[in-house]
Amino acid sequence: MSSDTLNPFEKRTAISLSLVFALRMLGLFMIMPVFAIYGQDLVGYSPLWVGFAIGAYGLTQALLQIPAGMLSDKYGRRPIIYGGLVLFAIGSLVAAVSDSVYGVTFGRALQGTGAIASAILALAADVTREQQRPKAMGMIGVSIGLAFAVAMVAGPVLAPFIGLKGLFFITAAGALVGIAIVHFLVPNVVNKAPRGETVAIPSLIANLAKQPQLLRLNLGIFILHLSLTAIFVTLPLQLQNMHLAPDEHWTIYLPALLLSFLLIIPMLIIAAKKQKNKHFYLFSILLMAFSLVSMALTQHSILIMFIVMLLFFTAFNFLEASLPAFISMLAPAGTKGTAMGIYSTYQFSGAFFGGIVGGLSYKLMGSSSLFLCLSGLMIVWFLLSFGMHNPSKIRTFTFTAEIKDKHKTDIIISQLLAIEGAQEVVVIAEENTVYIKANTQTFQQQEAQHIICGS
Repeated sequence: MSSDTLNPFEKRTAISLSLVFALRMLGLFMIMPVFAIYGQDLVGYSPLWVGFAIGAYGLTQALLQIPAGMLSDKYGRRPIIYGGLVLFAIGSLVAAVSDSVYGVTFGRALQGTGAIASAILALAADVTREQQRPKAMGMIGVSIGLAFAVAMVAGPVLAPFIGLKGLFFITAAGALVGIAIVHFLVPNVVNKAPRGETVAIPSLIANLAKQPQLLRLNLGIFILHLSLTAIFVTLPLQLQNMHLAPDEHWTIYLPALLLSFLLIIPMLIIAAKKQKNKHFYLFSILLMAFSLVSMALTQHSILIMFIVMLLFFTAFNFLEASLPAFISMLAPAGTKGTAMGIYSTYQFSGAFFGGIVGGLSYKLMGSSSLFLCLSGLMIVWFLLSFGMHNPSKIRTFTFTAEIKDKHKTDIIISQLLAIEGAQEVVVIAEENTVYIKANTQTFQQQEAQHIICGS
């Protein structure tokens, strides 16, 4: 079987897990563009509680993401995924039958306790070969973007007919479909990818949380998701004030999202080929800042708002696609799982605090002031990002090797570091794994393989 493509076994796994991830994210996102409008009939409705309800899942996700990944390493991926989807379904049902904003908020928080993202990614890593693992992860990443796009359309289209309760019932059904997909379509595996590639290792968390390069990226995803959640506390109301009926909001969201996906493709290709990842990254942050300022100033023209939303979604989708890749590239060798666990915690924390910031700001200052405050956060993020290394040339290579003797381990590490382009070597003897962080342009993978095999 060619190592250049996903084999049928890997393809089936990647597609199946992408569907599970997408169904779950669809349920979380679908409420965002409609809750501020259709939640007005709930007892206790206020802009602040709109923010709590939209962002509540982020708090429980942030708290449980790393522990759930660790539990999946101990008890198996499938039990954790099954349990998480059941909790997600229960939370959806709680929100569906609630007549108050407080009950909906509790249901959303309960949805977040089904923190299965790390377990799904770990299962995908278990099943795929090292050289094909990025493709499988990329497919899951794309599914999140597609789920967001579908949610931005499905929420406004379905809510006038079935209301918030109906949306939550659909979300619960989606979780049950996800359980069936995992049971019937995802292959059973007995192997595990190296822990450093998949789940967080407790002893590494403290040091990685302080690592300057990773901290910049973690703060970035925090600000990005804070902004996304915050604007959807107020944006639906602003569109309604511009005389765009709620069931027509999708006519703004869908074209803007689809065009944004088309625009980021050449951006991603050029950034990779020309090794300009950092340049496009900084440009996208500024583009988000500009779009938020424009959002604050646009009060009457639907056409201008469409253009503003196109700019916002283009910047958002580029950053959303780039940040996990940058984390993977810049994380020290053998710590990708821990780095991604910390990253996910920041991401979901941003969603939670975005709900609070959006609700408070709208209540105290109005939507325009909120958008201007968020643009200020973008400028802070831009300034923080200047010190980031350009990740274009960096990749971590993973090899399997049985090296038990410490003296021999030291010799092999010295030989591997002598290879042109090698920057860092980590040997995890108990996992029979060697990680090499290297410059992709100069590093000779075959030479490293020869040294390791000769051990």
